[in-house]
Amino acid sequence: MHILIIGGSGGIGSALIAHFRTLYPAATLYATYRTAIPTTFKHKSSQSLDTKLHWLALDVTSETEIKNLAEQLPQLNAIINTVGILYDDAHTPEKTVNECDLAFFQKNIQTNVTPSICIAKYFSRHLKASTPTFFIALSARIGSISDNNLGGWISYRTSKAALNMAMKTISIEWRYKLPHCCVVVFHPGTTDTSFSKPFQRNVPTSQLHSAKTTAIRLVALIEQLRPEDSGKFYSYDMEEILW
Repeated sequence: MHILIIGGSGGIGSALIAHFRTLYPAATLYATYRTAIPTTFKHKSSQSLDTKLHWLALDVTSETEIKNLAEQLPQLNAIINTVGILYDDAHTPEKTVNECDLAFFQKNIQTNVTPSICIAKYFSRHLKASTPTFFIALSARIGSISDNNLGGWISYRTSKAALNMAMKTISIEWRYKLPHCCVVVFHPGTTDTSFSKPFQRNVPTSQLHSAKTTAIRLVALIEQLRPEDSGKFYSYDMEEILW
C-alpha cells in the first residue's frame, strides 16, 4: 500500500501519518511539508518504521513542484490533501464583504482550490488501478452553499465551495477514466490544531475534536467508501453533506 499525504506537517496530516503507521505498518507513506519536517518524526528509535515514511518538500501553490513530485512517486492507493488556509498574519476571516481584500481572496483560492486541481492533473495515472483507489481533499461544511445561513467569511467560504465543485467535476470525469477511484471531500469538523486555535473559544467541548480523532474518523470513512460513492461530500460523523 502506498499513500500520499499532502500537508503531512500540519496537525491533521501528522495525525494521519501516525494513524496509518499504526493501522498499516507495512504501508509506504509519502508526506509533504512546506518548511520543515515535524520534530515528532525526526527522532524515532525504530528505523524500520522510518524506512516506510518518506518526507518531500512541496509548495502546494506551485504547479511545477506538484508536477515534479508526481514524476518522483510510484503508483498510489490513496492521496489525501490536508492543506488549507483560513487566515494569515495580516488577515482574519471577513465579517462583512466590505472587509474583503482581493489579494487575500486570491491567496485562499491558490491554497484551498488550485492544489487539488493540479494534484488531479498530474497524479491521475498514479490512481489508475483495477482495485479501489482514493483521492480525498479536506473541505469544510462552511463551503456548502445550501448550508450557508450566516454569511461572512467570504474568501474562505468561496474557496471551499470552489474546491467542492472542482472535486465533484473531477469525480465525474474519472468515473469513466478511473472507474475504481473514489473522489470525495471531507469535513473534519473543528479540530484542535493551530489552524483553528483562534476560533475555538465559542466551540463546545463536545464539538472540538483532537487531530487523532479526526484522523481515525477519516480513515474509517475511507475504509467504507466504494467507487460508487465518488463525488460525495462527507462529514466527520459519516453523514453526507448537501452541496
